[in-house]
Amino acid sequence: MIKTIIFSGFLLFLYNSSVMAQKEDLRKEILKIANSKRADLGIYISGIEDQDTISFNGEKQYPMQSVFKFHIAIVVLNEVDKGRLFLDQKIHVGKEDLIPNTWSPIREEYPHGTTLTLAEMLKYTVSKSDNIGCDLLLDLLGGTKTVNDYFHEKGYTNISILATEAEMHKDWPTQFLNWITPNESNKILNAFYGEELLSKQSTGFLWKIMTETATGKKRIKGQLPEGTVVGHKTGSSGTNEKGITAAVNNIGIVSLPNGKHFSISVFVSNSTEKLETNEKLIADISMLAWDYFLNKKD
Repeated sequence: MIKTIIFSGFLLFLYNSSVMAQKEDLRKEILKIANSKRADLGIYISGIEDQDTISFNGEKQYPMQSVFKFHIAIVVLNEVDKGRLFLDQKIHVGKEDLIPNTWSPIREEYPHGTTLTLAEMLKYTVSKSDNIGCDLLLDLLGGTKTVNDYFHEKGYTNISILATEAEMHKDWPTQFLNWITPNESNKILNAFYGEELLSKQSTGFLWKIMTETATGKKRIKGQLPEGTVVGHKTGSSGTNEKGITAAVNNIGIVSLPNGKHFSISVFVSNSTEKLETNEKLIADISMLAWDYFLNKKD
C-alpha cells in the first residue's frame, strides 16, 4: 500500500514537472519574441476551461485604440438586456455625421446618410471597426463616461475609456486616455464568454459579430489553421513623424479542436517596426499559445 502511494506520488511529480516544463518553454519563446523587436509588448493568455495563464507585462497600461469598441458593445447590449435599448430600433446617420479622414465603411457605403438598426450599427462597429458608428453608439449611451463607469462599477478598474474616436483623431496624446492592462483585458474577455456580463442572447449576438471581424487577418488568426473560430477585436493607431506606432493590438477568444478555448490579449505599443512585423508578432504569439493549449498535458 505504501509502495503504491509512493509510486503514485512519483508519477504525479513527473506529470507536474512535465507541465511546468511546457509552460516554461512557452514563456521562453514569448520572451524571445518580445525582446527581438523594437516594440513594447503586453501579453496575457488564459486557458478558459483550465484557468492556466501566461503573462508578459500583464499589469502595464497600453493604449486600446479600436479594441475599446468591444467594450462599448458590451455596454450597449447591457442596455438592451435592461430593455432601455432595442436591437431593431432605428438610428439615423445624417450626412453631417459622415466626417472625412476616419475609417468608416458606413460612410463609404452610404455617402449621403442612411438609417440603420442598432444591430446593424453594432455589426459595423465591431466586425468592421467603423469609427463613425462607434461614436454614434457612444452618443446613444450618453458618452464615454457611461462605458467607463460600467466597467469600474463591475470591479474592472484597470481600464480607462475617456475619448471618442473623433477626439482621438484630433491629436496624438488623446489616444492614451483609452487604456487597459492585458490582465484586465483577459478578465473581461473571460467574463463575457462565461455569460457573466450579458444575457445568453446578447452574449451570443456579440460573439457572432466578433467571429465575423474583417480586420486583423494577419494577427491572432494569422497562422492558425484555416477555419479556426476566433471571436476577436483589433485596434490600430497611426504612425507619428518620429516613426513610432502607438498601437497594433488584438484581443480575442480562440476555439481549439479539442473543444477548449483560450483568451488572448496582445498589445504592441511604441513600435518602430513596420506594420507587417507588428502583426507577425501577434500571430507568432497566438500560434505558440495554440500549440501549448492543444498539446499540454491535462
